[in-house]
Amino acid sequence: MTYDPLIPPLGDVGAVMPITPRPPIVFIEGHGSWLRDRDGKDYLDFIQGWAVNTLGHCPPAVVAAVTEQAAKLINCAPSFFNEPMIRLATLIAGASGLDQVFFANSGAEANEGAIKLARKWGQKYRDGAYEIITLDHGFHGRTLATMSASGKSQWDGLFEPRVCGFPKAEINDIASVERVITGKTAAVMLEPIQGEAGVIVAESDFLKDLRALTRQRGILLILDEVQTGIGRTGKMFAFQHEDIRPDIMTLAKGLGGGVPIAALVAEQSVCCFDYGDQGGTFNGNPLVTAVGCAIMEEVARPGFLEGVAKSGAYLEKRLIALSEKHHGLGVRGKGLLLALDLGRDLGNEVVAEALRRGLLLNAPRPHLLRFMPALTVTGEEIDRMIGILDGILEAFPSY
Repeated sequence: MTYDPLIPPLGDVGAVMPITPRPPIVFIEGHGSWLRDRDGKDYLDFIQGWAVNTLGHCPPAVVAAVTEQAAKLINCAPSFFNEPMIRLATLIAGASGLDQVFFANSGAEANEGAIKLARKWGQKYRDGAYEIITLDHGFHGRTLATMSASGKSQWDGLFEPRVCGFPKAEINDIASVERVITGKTAAVMLEPIQGEAGVIVAESDFLKDLRALTRQRGILLILDEVQTGIGRTGKMFAFQHEDIRPDIMTLAKGLGGGVPIAALVAEQSVCCFDYGDQGGTFNGNPLVTAVGCAIMEEVARPGFLEGVAKSGAYLEKRLIALSEKHHGLGVRGKGLLLALDLGRDLGNEVVAEALRRGLLLNAPRPHLLRFMPALTVTGEEIDRMIGILDGILEAFPSY
C-alpha cells in the first residue's frame, strides 16, 4: 500500500474531538448482531448504535437500497420532489394514520421541528401560546431548544441561557401535567418510553388520560418516538399499543437503519408552516429516503413485528431470571427496549468487563443496563449475551 501523508495512521485519534470517553477500539466491519475490530476480535452488539440499526449491521435490504440508489441519484435540492421521498412519506403516513411528513437528519432536528410547528400552531390558533410541557428526565436531543425541552438535571447550568417555554411535569402523573397547563400552553411533548432516563415506561392509563386531557384543553400531543418508533416495542409505533394517536410524532434512529434520517409527522390540521418556515439542505434526499423505504418495507412484512414481540418477551424472560439469580431489582421496558436494574451502582463496571469479553452493553444510569439489540436478534444470540452477563455478575462476589 502506498503511504499517503494526508491520511493519518488508523491509530491516530488526535484529530477526533473528544466529546465522550471512547475505548481504544476501532471497528471496521459489522454484520447482523456482530461487529469486528481492526484486530479481528468479534463483539456481540446489544447497543446497535443506540437503537439505530433496526435490522442489524449491514443488512442486505439496506446495502441493496444504498447501492441501487447511489447509482441513480444521491441528492438534489430539497426544493424539488424525488421518488424515494414521496414513497417514504406515503409509507409513514399510511402506517401511522397521520397525514404529512417533513424529513430531517436527526432526532434532535425532528424534535426541534415539532417544537417550531407547535409554536406556529399556537400563534395561529391558540392566541399566541408557545409553551410546551415536557417531562422531568425526558430526553429530546442536543440542540439548544431540545436540551431545554429535556429534563436532564446533568445539563443544569450548561450552555445558559436556556430556551424558555418548557414547564416540566412528571411521567405517569396526569395531575402534574394538568397543574402546569395555562393559556400559554400549546402542547405536551413526551417519549412513550424514556430511554435515556433508564427505560421508564409511560403507563397505558397515563397516555390515554393525557390524550383525553390535551383534547379537552385544546392543546397538542407530541410523541417523541425517536427511540421507540419503527418496531422497537413490537408495534410499528409505541402509541399503537394504547389505541391512541398523537397530533405530532417524531421519528429517527430506527427509521434509517444506520443512515441519518428523521421525520416530523403530523395531522393535516396541525401542519401550518408557511413557505420558508422550515427546511434543510440534506432533508429528504433520495439516498437516505430510499433506505428508509427499505426499512419500512422490511418491518411491515407479515410476521416481522410478531417476531420482535416474541424476541422481546424471550429477552425479558431471560433477564428476569438473571435478575432473580443475582438479586437485582427487576426488568422494565417493552419489546426490544429493556433495562435491567442491577440494584447496585455496577453499571459502568459491568459494561467495561462486557467489552473485554466481546459484548457491547449500555449503562444509562449507574445501576441500570439497557438492551437495544437489532430487531432481527436471534434466540441464540440472546442466550449468548445472557451467558456472558451471567459470568460477569458472578465475578462480583458480594453481588
